[in-house]
Amino acid sequence: MSDLRLDDCPPVGRRERKKARTRAALQHEALRLFREKGYDRTTMEEIAEAADVSPSTLFRHFSSKEALVLTDEYDPLIIEACRSQPAELGAVEAIRRGMGEVFAHVSEGALADIRDRAELAVSVPDLRAAMLDQLARSIRDVTGVVAERVGRPSDDFAVATLAGAIMGVMLSAELYWIGHPGSDLFALIDEALVHLERGLTL
Repeated sequence: MSDLRLDDCPPVGRRERKKARTRAALQHEALRLFREKGYDRTTMEEIAEAADVSPSTLFRHFSSKEALVLTDEYDPLIIEACRSQPAELGAVEAIRRGMGEVFAHVSEGALADIRDRAELAVSVPDLRAAMLDQLARSIRDVTGVVAERVGRPSDDFAVATLAGAIMGVMLSAELYWIGHPGSDLFALIDEALVHLERGLTL
């Protein structure tokens, strides 16, 4: 089982924590099978059997194999942590600190699952297409955080471009991490956000 320590993360309801732990365990079993059998050759029924749940339970949490790879339980925690940062912080700094608070509670086992998911997302064609939709949703979420932080509407173009830049540097850090085993994902993301805050000068 994945040892994602959700109890130590920013406060969420007990029911949501239990649901998140269940989803993490299902995701962990799916990733193990994807490694052993291959993504295309693994069925949802096999994943349910490996996780010792009924197929209906699995489908209640994840609608597809794509969802098992791309769904991220960290996103709502990160958004909430970013929103809770002191009002005097700028948007990039608030997001950087909020992410740091959540990442501080990611265990080695959970990090290994993040890597497996990231490698699948960039190597399986169907997942690459779905990942673009997920990125668009994440940009919208970050746009909302930035808009609140700077006191502008969420459809402000400058707000949208800053949110896109934030997600862009984080995606670049993740891709670098995938290609450089042994590097520290969270240190790379933090460095990328600092670089963005300083104007991305070289």
